[in-house]
Amino acid sequence: GATNFFGEPALSLQDFMRTDEYGRGMINILDATELIHNPRLYSIFLLWLLSELFEELPEVGDPDIPKMVFFFDEAHLLFKYAPGALLDKIEQVVKLIRSKGVGVYFVTQNPRDIPESVLAQLGNRIQHALRAYTPNERKAVKAAAQSFRPNPAFDTETVITDLGIGEALVSTLDKKGRPSMVARTLIRPPSSRLGPATADERATVQAASPVAGQYEKELDRDSAYEMLTERKQKAAKIAEQEAEKATRDKRTAMKAKKPARRRTSTRRRSSRRQSVGEAALKSAIRTATTQVTRQLVRGVLGSLFR
Repeated sequence: GATNFFGEPALSLQDFMRTDEYGRGMINILDATELIHNPRLYSIFLLWLLSELFEELPEVGDPDIPKMVFFFDEAHLLFKYAPGALLDKIEQVVKLIRSKGVGVYFVTQNPRDIPESVLAQLGNRIQHALRAYTPNERKAVKAAAQSFRPNPAFDTETVITDLGIGEALVSTLDKKGRPSMVARTLIRPPSSRLGPATADERATVQAASPVAGQYEKELDRDSAYEMLTERKQKAAKIAEQEAEKATRDKRTAMKAKKPARRRTSTRRRSSRRQSVGEAALKSAIRTATTQVTRQLVRGVLGSLFR
């Protein structure tokens, strides 16, 4: 999973924010067919994506129309195998990214699939029917009903189990950021065909895309070890050249200043030259290692570990 993931060309976030000639946004579908089989890598990718958006986009407050909206399907895969530290970071980014004009929706079959800490940060809720046959399922229905602002016109807990196909309970935030009363509504069906696209249909759409050919070709990325080794070799060569130059300059200056001074032993000069070279080499290697490490950490998790 990681080999294929890091072998992809760098994802340009601006490709997600393209508009047509009328200024209307475009729907982009990220193919995570292979990535979804590695839930932890999928969670890290989510964190990286949101972190990069938070880093690159300017503060816009609470715009009438968001710059971008993400829908993460099968959200339970994002959280089920994610370690606690990663969940904390996801919660933090989801909370802060609102000010960048970015909306995030987690789509799952059961609200219990999303951690309470993350669920508390989500202002808009769309709840389709839940069926309750076991005690645990009835508890889930009750918990889902209590997450909505009550509507005196109906009992939310009862309605959740009575919803039909295409019906849902909806609650959004008002202009003052307060959750509205839950409402029972019909969801407008999509104009496209319901069902997965065939391989030929996907190929046709991809070929007509403005970014066609940009992400298909895999890249042979350099590993961290290869980058560090190359930096060390370059640093060692530069340090050796500088040490030799410094020794030559020092020897020339000493001869010009005190031509009659007794020569020191070759052994002593060799030792002194070696110590100067070693010091320069160690300093250069430390600098190169620090720079590469910072680049790697920044590239994987964005601004969170700056």
